[in-house]
Amino acid sequence: MTELNIEATSATPQINLDKHLGRFELKGKSFPEESRSFYAPLFSWLEEYTLEPNEQTLFEFKMEYFNSSSSLIILEILNLLDLIHKKGKHVTISWNYLDIDEDMLEAGEEYADLVSLPFEYHPLTDDEF
Repeated sequence: MTELNIEATSATPQINLDKHLGRFELKGKSFPEESRSFYAPLFSWLEEYTLEPNEQTLFEFKMEYFNSSSSLIILEILNLLDLIHKKGKHVTISWNYLDIDEDMLEAGEEYADLVSLPFEYHPLTDDEF
């Protein structure tokens, strides 16, 4: 399975998915004009990954901002990861947020209530973000 790497733009996040390195990352800002089409490669990759996932998956979110359509996309990503978790594989969500951004922390907590995945919350400083 080849890795998926998409560079960030001013309106779209960086995406790094690498099964062999065990690296699963979404970071930056997300407010693309066409959320569904921008995230289509990610969904294709994750759907293939769900067929033969690693024993352990740590998916890191490091979002600065996302709009409502991206919020739905994030929930769909979490639902796919939840399928892997329900197959008995170990999946953890690392929810990284700017330490002064309470809204982003609350968003992570709301997502955690909607899926059965364990979440880890990491407040970061400007320098770490």
